[in-house]
Amino acid sequence: MQKYCICFVSFFFLLFYSIMNFFLMTYFIMNNIVIFLEWELISFSSMSIIMSILLDWMSLLFMMFVSLISSVVIYYSKSYMKSELNLNRFIILVLLFVFSMILLIISPNIISILLGWDGLGLVSYCLVIYYQNIKSYNAGMLTALSNRIGDVFILMVISWMMNYGSWNYLFYLEFMKNDYYMFMIGVMIIIAAMTKSAQIPFSSWLPAAMAAPTPVSALVHSSTLVTAGVYLLIRFNLLLLDMFFLKILLLLSGLTMFMSGVSANYEFDLKKIIALSTLSQLGLMMSILSMGLPELAFFHLLTHAMFKALLFMCAGVIIHMMNDIQDIRLMGGISNYIPLTSLCMNISNMALCGIPFLAGFYSKDLILEMVSMSNFNFFIFLLYYISTGLTMYYSFRLMMYLMINDFNLMSIYNLYDEDYIMLKSMFLLLFMSIISGSSLMWMIFSYPYMIFLPFNLKMMVIYISLFGGILGYLVSNMNIHSVNKFYMSYNLSNFLCLMWFMPNLSTYGVNFYFLNFGQNLLKNIDMGWSELYSGQGMFMILKKYSIFYNLFHMNNLKIYLFSFILWMLFMMMMMMI
Repeated sequence: MQKYCICFVSFFFLLFYSIMNFFLMTYFIMNNIVIFLEWELISFSSMSIIMSILLDWMSLLFMMFVSLISSVVIYYSKSYMKSELNLNRFIILVLLFVFSMILLIISPNIISILLGWDGLGLVSYCLVIYYQNIKSYNAGMLTALSNRIGDVFILMVISWMMNYGSWNYLFYLEFMKNDYYMFMIGVMIIIAAMTKSAQIPFSSWLPAAMAAPTPVSALVHSSTLVTAGVYLLIRFNLLLLDMFFLKILLLLSGLTMFMSGVSANYEFDLKKIIALSTLSQLGLMMSILSMGLPELAFFHLLTHAMFKALLFMCAGVIIHMMNDIQDIRLMGGISNYIPLTSLCMNISNMALCGIPFLAGFYSKDLILEMVSMSNFNFFIFLLYYISTGLTMYYSFRLMMYLMINDFNLMSIYNLYDEDYIMLKSMFLLLFMSIISGSSLMWMIFSYPYMIFLPFNLKMMVIYISLFGGILGYLVSNMNIHSVNKFYMSYNLSNFLCLMWFMPNLSTYGVNFYFLNFGQNLLKNIDMGWSELYSGQGMFMILKKYSIFYNLFHMNNLKIYLFSFILWMLFMMMMMMI
């Protein structure tokens, strides 16, 4: 009973906090208010340690979404994790995760940003290794080490900002922009954000983090951990304008979008397909951010959070029903057995594709039209549109495998759709996935974007989506020989499926050698030579001397006889001389 109590308390608290943030945000946005709070923790001599909090429409809106999704996820966990003996520990870890994210959101100070940033990294490691097996440990280590790179860059930013006399970066952005030497801060912030938001070459940790329980995946991959990097860049956006490094970020995020879209079409693990879809959307957010449109990136971040959390929750229900099987080739026809879950899954999938008048349509359509209006080259244009087509492609392929194809698992099965706790939490997010796009568009953009395009370019999004959907349908219906022809040679399909061998590069190529090198240093220096010539060596020498002196202190007769004989021999030699 106690473990359910903490679920309900945290659910109601976060839901209340979300509603409160919504009303505050509406008031702030209508009256154009920004509140900057400073709370002096310690004043000692001439030094003062100050905790600062920034409350504006952006931080309040993001907190509202984070607390709403986390409250729903905690309520969902009550049923999903009901066989877990340590459910309290799981809920407390999730709450720590949410509070770390909230600290990151409200911080205008780079020190408190590091606290939230590191809190996210540490708690995500604890959640990824929650199911204690070797796969989870490996995934957790890869996640932690990839995120540590970003932490190191944030630490370097902190040391670099000591030149200014304060760590409240908000006041210095304009000055930094004009300071030639301070462009290093911008570069370090971009690299830190790329590690947290899993852009190439740090992409391999995101699908590996699927080893965590599904409610954690729903929270991590929608509104918290992976969006922290995007949010940081939105806050530092003024500093990043007109930077050459943004062009590199645009290329890398475009390639991330394309690579994850291709990999999702070769993947058969249900959760990994959704994780690769998250990676694709993160690439979209980072690339539109590097074009200098932070509000648009923030808009897509919020709409994406809703339907992605719902998609993961639906996947969790399906995996539960299928006795913890995640291979989509063994599923099929589930819309006949679990119609309500299938409804939620289809609507969230369509929102992801950008089907008109669902949440994803408003942000994706606007992003692609702004790309069409931009003066970037044809390669960037192709990356955006092909990646959009691939999103439609893997979404339709997933729908076909799950909903329409035949059930392939066993002859006797019992699929049911009566877990009302999971369904209630999913229906709340379903409602938000439908209305959040249009309502956010009214709230965020106080001015209309002027978009002037020829008819064919305006309809390009629809053409690409239809083409991708038809291809996804055709590929899911191919027989085994056609699939072999389509998936080309074994090596090429392996290359595309394994994210261009990025997991191998980051585990064996980078982490393995560094960890091996660290182990050799530990063995040969810390536990070898330095032990011999410092602590352990001194200990052995002192031990030998103390044993030797101890013999004298014991008043041993043999010692006195031996000393007497030595003395007599010495005296005889002296007399002989």
